Amino acid sequence: MSGIFGAFSTTGTPVLEEVYLGLYALQHRGQEAAGIAWPDNGRISSSRGQGLLHDALSQQKLAEISAHSAIAHVSCSPLDLSQPQNILPLSANYARGLIAISHDGCITNLSDLTKELEERGSIFHSETDSEAILHLIAQEAQMQPIEALVSSLKKLKGSSALLVLLENELVAFRDPWGFKPLCLGQKENTYYLASESCALDIVGAKLIRDINPGEIVIINKNGIKSLDILTPNNTKRRMKCSFEYVYTARPDSVIDGRSVYKARKEMGRRLAIKAPCPEADIAAGMPDSGTISAIGYSEESKTPFELAVVRNRYVGRTFIQPTQKVRELGVKIKLNPISDVFKNKKAVIIDDSIVRGTTAQSIISMIRNSGATEVHLRVSSPPVIFPCKYSVDSRKEKTLAAVKMSLEELCKKINADSLGYLTEEDLVESIGIPKDQLCTACFTGEYLQEDITNKERDNE
Repeated sequence: MSGIFGAFSTTGTPVLEEVYLGLYALQHRGQEAAGIAWPDNGRISSSRGQGLLHDALSQQKLAEISAHSAIAHVSCSPLDLSQPQNILPLSANYARGLIAISHDGCITNLSDLTKELEERGSIFHSETDSEAILHLIAQEAQMQPIEALVSSLKKLKGSSALLVLLENELVAFRDPWGFKPLCLGQKENTYYLASESCALDIVGAKLIRDINPGEIVIINKNGIKSLDILTPNNTKRRMKCSFEYVYTARPDSVIDGRSVYKARKEMGRRLAIKAPCPEADIAAGMPDSGTISAIGYSEESKTPFELAVVRNRYVGRTFIQPTQKVRELGVKIKLNPISDVFKNKKAVIIDDSIVRGTTAQSIISMIRNSGATEVHLRVSSPPVIFPCKYSVDSRKEKTLAAVKMSLEELCKKINADSLGYLTEEDLVESIGIPKDQLCTACFTGEYLQEDITNKERDNE
C-alpha cells in the first residue's frame, strides 16, 4: 500500500510545498518512507527519507524550490527502506530525457519482466516493482517518451496507479481493472493527481473526476488530454479494491463516486441487522477505521454509541507496521479504553476487519481489564481468508487469522464473548458499486484470471 500525489502548473507556479501538503493527507497509506521528485534544469532532483513525512522531508526546504511540477510518494513496504534506492519516486536519465516514477500497486508478472530485461542488458539497483517500469521505458529509446510509456504499460499485469514525471509533462495511469484508486483535481491553472480525494482538499483543489481504468492522462503547459490505452475488450469486469472502503482510505475521501464515510456507515447498519448483539449496553468502534461503522451499528440497533476507546494520534496504523512484535507493542501504545465507560457494561465493539488479529485480541483484553462484563466483537467486512495478490500488505496467507482458525476458534483466541462478520453481499451493497466492478478476492479468493488478462491484452 502506498500513497501517490502529483502536481503540474501550466503557468509555472511553484508546486513543491503543495505537493508536500497533499502527501500529508495520504500519510495513512504509508508511514515507513516518503519521497518527492521534480524537474531541475535538465535533470531530476529528489528528496527522500525514512519515517513519517515530517521526518523524511523538509517542508521549509521544499517551499524554497521553484518547480512547476512534481510527484511524491509515501511507502508501506516489506522492502529494506534503509536503502535509499528502495524509496520512491525512482528517477533516471535515458536516451530520450529524464523520467521519475511513483507507483502504488503490485506487478504480478515482475519476475518474468525482470528476467527478460536482464537478458536484454538491464541492471537493477533496487528491489522495487517501479524500477522494471523505468527499464521497460528506457529500452524503447527509439520511441518518444509517451509512446514508450504506453508500450511499457501494456506489458504489466497486476495493479498499478502510476505517476510519471517527464521534463515538461506529468502523466497518470490507472491499470485496466481499476484495482488502485487515482483521481484528478484542479485549482486555477494547476492540475493535481492523488490516490485519494482528501489530498485534493488540503490544497484547495476541486475534484474533477477519477482516472478511469486503463486510462492515461497527460498534463503539460497546453492543458490535459486523455488516452484510453488499456481498456479490456469484451468485458465490463473491473476489479476496484473493496478494502479501500473497508480500511485503507480516509473516510473523507470519495473514490469512484462513492463516499468512503457513507459506505462505512452503511456497513455498520447492515452489520447490526445481520449480526445483532441485543444484550449489549454500549457500542464502540475500534478507532479510527471502525468508528464510522460503529455509528451505523448504533443507529440501526438503538444501542448507545460511546467513544470509549481512545487513540494516541502519534502512533501509526498497526496493520501496516513491519513486524508482528512491533504491531503488538503498537496496539498497547496506540489504543486505550476508558474505564469509566466500560465498567460493569456489556460492550459490542465494531472493527473494520480482522487480518492478523493483533489489534482485536489486545484491545479486548484491555477492555476486560477496564471492567467490562462482556465484550462482543462485530466486524464490518467478511473474514479475510485469502492473501492480496495486488498489494504488498498481506501476501502471506499463513498470517491471516481467519485462515488458521474457524469462527469459534478465532472468537476464543481473541477472548470475545461472541464474534460476527458482515457478508460479502452486504459489503458490496454498502459500497454501492456493482459486484462486477469490485475486487473482493481477499474475502472470496476470486482473483483476476491471468489467462483472461493475457487474451484481452493481446487484442490491443
